[in-house]
Amino acid sequence: METSDDGAVRGADLSRPLDAIFINAPLRDYGQRPRVNDFTLPVLGMAYIATYAATQGFNVGVLDAESLGLGIEETYRLVNRLGPRWAGFNLLAPTYEISAQIAAGLDPGIMVMVGGHQAKAMPDAIITDPRFTALEALVLGEGETRVAELLDDKRSRADLPGVMWLDPILHTPVTGGRPGAGHHLAPDVDRLPFVDRRYLVNDPYPSPDGRVEANMVGARGCPYDCSFCGAAVSANPDITIRTRTPTGILAEMEVLHATHNVTAFRFVDDLFLGYERFIRRAMDAFTAQRVGDRYVWDATGRINILHRADDTLLDQLAANGLREVALGVESGSERLLGYMGKRINPDLTRSVVRRLTERGISVKGYFILGFPTETRDELAATVRHVRELWELTDARPGTFRASVFEFRPYPGTPEWDRLLATGRHKPAQLLDYTAVDLTSGGLDEAMRGRDEFNFSVNLQFGEASTDEIRAALVDLSREQYERSGRR
Repeated sequence: METSDDGAVRGADLSRPLDAIFINAPLRDYGQRPRVNDFTLPVLGMAYIATYAATQGFNVGVLDAESLGLGIEETYRLVNRLGPRWAGFNLLAPTYEISAQIAAGLDPGIMVMVGGHQAKAMPDAIITDPRFTALEALVLGEGETRVAELLDDKRSRADLPGVMWLDPILHTPVTGGRPGAGHHLAPDVDRLPFVDRRYLVNDPYPSPDGRVEANMVGARGCPYDCSFCGAAVSANPDITIRTRTPTGILAEMEVLHATHNVTAFRFVDDLFLGYERFIRRAMDAFTAQRVGDRYVWDATGRINILHRADDTLLDQLAANGLREVALGVESGSERLLGYMGKRINPDLTRSVVRRLTERGISVKGYFILGFPTETRDELAATVRHVRELWELTDARPGTFRASVFEFRPYPGTPEWDRLLATGRHKPAQLLDYTAVDLTSGGLDEAMRGRDEFNFSVNLQFGEASTDEIRAALVDLSREQYERSGRR
């Protein structure tokens, strides 16, 4: 079945020639097995790029094949019918193979540009991948201004820093850049236009409580060095850490309220509640604008930062409408947390969860099972840690919910380098991502909502087998589903 062009490519004027379609590849080939989950995260980074390109006069659109549940062939046929000058891909390790297959199916006359974590971690391998023969530009890092320059036929990619391509004669990777162009690598986040929500499939969106919700970004970059994370500071020495001004954040919230009646916001960046000076500035501005009287909001946070926060600051967060904090708890093993570079321990987590939930602020905790060097006892400690955090918050106004993942290696991260250094794994093995169906073909309601996260390289990295890891993951996920239904 062919997908209609009208509505599939968001934000573009299909009555005019298209300068670019930016493609978010599906995690699976949904031509083989339809999607079973109902919601996927919006592609904010891609929408930022499209929004900026539009302000520079280009006719661009976003094709979110994951959110639309498209298959590989369906995706490239749709792009070929529309015939843009450029097709852009956000390359991630789990979707790289599917992205490459889509790129190989594009008409030869469509130029290809790529970016994302995988492009940054393994640029040479991508540039020389025969499925990317139409690749004209690989963009390292934040792409807004450089993508717009690439769309302008009068500009040369050779002038742009951090843009790579394959030399047609020498067949070796080449990197552009000229003096005075360094500003492209770290765009001023306060001068970028607010994300045009026309480019997003499911944002803003109605939430179960009747509110309209929207996702936002308050900062870029991360100063921490968690070994498994693509945003780790050691993996991104080129990234300048920048926070938006509270004035700009509040202005975007007001625009979303005025245009879409949004009254709930989700800040998805690493730093919104991860940098105390910024938290205090933002909360003073929120208090002055009486945000808590009108809106609620969720944010990611750092356990070590929130542990240092005094009671007055936590009270201010609650008064300003903070509904839920997402925290990287990761493990119940203090040794393993140190190995990951988390700068926390289980006691800190318990303290932070208690102090937040007693103020009515809920907590979502992320956990990783099967981490390299994890013992069976440490796996059991993590399972116990989840359950004790549930019990700790059962009688409190705020809730605790757990989101549990199987460990996955990402190229460019410190953990990737450690795994290769052991000599036990080859890059091809660590990149062999496959989808894992934990939903019984969509019949297990408890697992449907997290189906987009169930992918694996099917390797054993700790003492417990992959079957043991998945059994624990499924048990915790089902118990969380049941608990969520009871409250």
